[in-house]
Amino acid sequence: MTRGQPRYVHMALQTTVKISNVTNLSDARYCAGMGVDMLGFSMDESSPDYVDPARFNEIRGWLAGVQIVGETAEIDQERIREHLETYGPDMLQVDEPALLPALSLLGKPLILRLNLVDLTLDQLDALIDSNPVDADYILLESGAPLHLDDDISLAIGRLASRHAVLLGVGITAETVHNRLAQWPIKGIALTGGPEDRPGSREFGELMDILESIEID
Repeated sequence: MTRGQPRYVHMALQTTVKISNVTNLSDARYCAGMGVDMLGFSMDESSPDYVDPARFNEIRGWLAGVQIVGETAEIDQERIREHLETYGPDMLQVDEPALLPALSLLGKPLILRLNLVDLTLDQLDALIDSNPVDADYILLESGAPLHLDDDISLAIGRLASRHAVLLGVGITAETVHNRLAQWPIKGIALTGGPEDRPGSREFGELMDILESIEID
């Protein structure tokens, strides 16, 4: 297969996979066909990855067999409820742990996204020891390059032993199998990218990672 030319047939993957910040139909169709479990769309107008409701519904109409995640960094609960009414996602992703108890009453599975660059080890340890967290998944990402040193690796292992962790840092086609073996994580998280032109996308590393964890 030529690089950048995906197969739109339904495959199966070795672990749970979420794709964050999906902005186009090319990513959505390819990832759904590869057997990805969750596709995330930003509902925040201030986000560079924002997908407006009309475009969101257009993309969603092409998809089947995948959970749709509404992603927001909002901290206002009423605004989040408005997002849910407008988009109607299957799952909700937020960045603020304090929102979880109230949002857990809305009847949507929850993902708590944590930016590891913004957390101290003490804060991460406090989260590890909080039980329950009121989130179905904890997504670990990084807004900047992050070295997974021994202390962070130990903290990720402790967190994954108590909660369903989706790891979104340190994942490449070369490292993904080692990461899955290193910690008891629930799965991995990758990020979508822009189309080169409408309907055309060079998938690059995203394709390499997903193909490396295909079930033969």
